[in-house]
Amino acid sequence: MDLVARYLDHVRFEKRLAERTVTLYSLDLQKLTDYAALADVALDAVQSTHIRRWVSHMHSGGRSGRGIALILSGWRGFYAWLGRQGLVSSNPVQDVRAPKSPKPLPKALSVDDAVQLAEYKAPFDVTDPWLDCRDSALVELLYGCGLRVGELVGLDVQAGAQAKGWIDLEGGEAHVLGKGSKRRSVPVGGKALEAMQAWVAVRDQGLTPATAEQAAMFIGRNGTRLTAQAIWQRLRQRSLKAGLSTPVHPHMLRHSFASHLLQSSSDLRAVQELLGHANITTTQVYTRLDFQHLAQAYDAAHPRARKK
Repeated sequence: MDLVARYLDHVRFEKRLAERTVTLYSLDLQKLTDYAALADVALDAVQSTHIRRWVSHMHSGGRSGRGIALILSGWRGFYAWLGRQGLVSSNPVQDVRAPKSPKPLPKALSVDDAVQLAEYKAPFDVTDPWLDCRDSALVELLYGCGLRVGELVGLDVQAGAQAKGWIDLEGGEAHVLGKGSKRRSVPVGGKALEAMQAWVAVRDQGLTPATAEQAAMFIGRNGTRLTAQAIWQRLRQRSLKAGLSTPVHPHMLRHSFASHLLQSSSDLRAVQELLGHANITTTQVYTRLDFQHLAQAYDAAHPRARKK
């Protein structure tokens, strides 16, 4: 029986791995066998130089870093087993790592879509005006201030020693408690202030002191503080009703806030402060978003642009 077959029997019967996992191991080891055959080298004679060459081949062929990492994991387990059997003196895969996959760009709305969502007003005959007023304020704060959903959930009606965050309607500022228990203040734009004033005016309608959570700025019809999950659901529903092609989630509005601000100002340090990022490298991802925007504009408008 060959080495691969023996190893697969080991993981199937001794380690009792799921049949699906055994199948995946089999496919990965078939790749290893094919590469070794092309290189005219026995499996128990494979060296790290061979593995690195094959990783490079897979990467240049379009396989993702994550996909390569999974294959290497299967190969590494195979050679670890060979080592325990005394068939190899070292594991050639041990110090080989897959190429890093590029981090995906945050999904951001176009300016037109963001404005369309912010200005959406549900028909009075098909919705609850109280909920619509609240949801409008939620959207304006998420997009207008770049708040995290957790920071939004933590907002209270009034400032105080126990308050995680609050809105100063007169001063036009949002004071929030961000990651690492770090406080920051963010300007609140005119549209967001209008939406917040409208919400504050109707917040207590239909609620009694016994049912309303007095501290929370954003509450549900049952009077309790809104959860992050509830905000996700409401925002998803609202974006679809507003006619957007993609369901929107709270962090997408934060990304949109950052990328639109950077496109207009190019002030990376200011965007970092507004987002509450501890390290500017976290904010630099939005420079890639900005370049993507410029590249799309170029491809769409320049007569010498690459034709798709």
